[in-house]
Amino acid sequence: MKSGKLKARSFLLNGKILTGGADLAEQKKHGNTAQVCRELALPVAEKFGLELWDVRFEKEGSEWYLRFFIDKDGLTIEDCENFSRAIDPVLDEADPIEQHYCLEVSSPGIERKLLTEEHVRRYLGSLVDVRFVRPPEGYKEREFVGVLAALQDGVVTLTLDDGSTLAFPRSDAAFIKLYYDFDRDPDVSGI
Repeated sequence: MKSGKLKARSFLLNGKILTGGADLAEQKKHGNTAQVCRELALPVAEKFGLELWDVRFEKEGSEWYLRFFIDKDGLTIEDCENFSRAIDPVLDEADPIEQHYCLEVSSPGIERKLLTEEHVRRYLGSLVDVRFVRPPEGYKEREFVGVLAALQDGVVTLTLDDGSTLAFPRSDAAFIKLYYDFDRDPDVSGI
């Protein structure tokens, strides 16, 4: 260190004080890299008035990517840039990832996945695409588009085009994401 002063290398993560290095490695054994990075990023997102929608650490080909998906009304490329510049030194200091990776920051997008119950509740009344691992009982299809009608006690209700409803445990869905009909309204500039 050039200044000769000691830097604090401790972080509060899930209510536990970590001192970097070995403690972060230990935390990763009990959680995952994306969760560790999420905890580090939450205060940064709050500082900029952003919602941290999702964090993913995933491999594509030979490269690893750490992806932060941020959101707010009127999200701009400058918001993504500001978040990226602010989270970069936090990640460098905490050093939660051993291998080389590419940092990406973006919006969750117009057809965002609804990952939590809070996300599902926020978009009640919206058109969604739901895919199942196996077709629901009584159906041959695994994918449905309909209006997100309800969420109660972990059970999602979807209203289909024909007016019928499909109720299923949220855990049965491979994904639930917003659906946008690009053929009907190709101008998404205002979204």
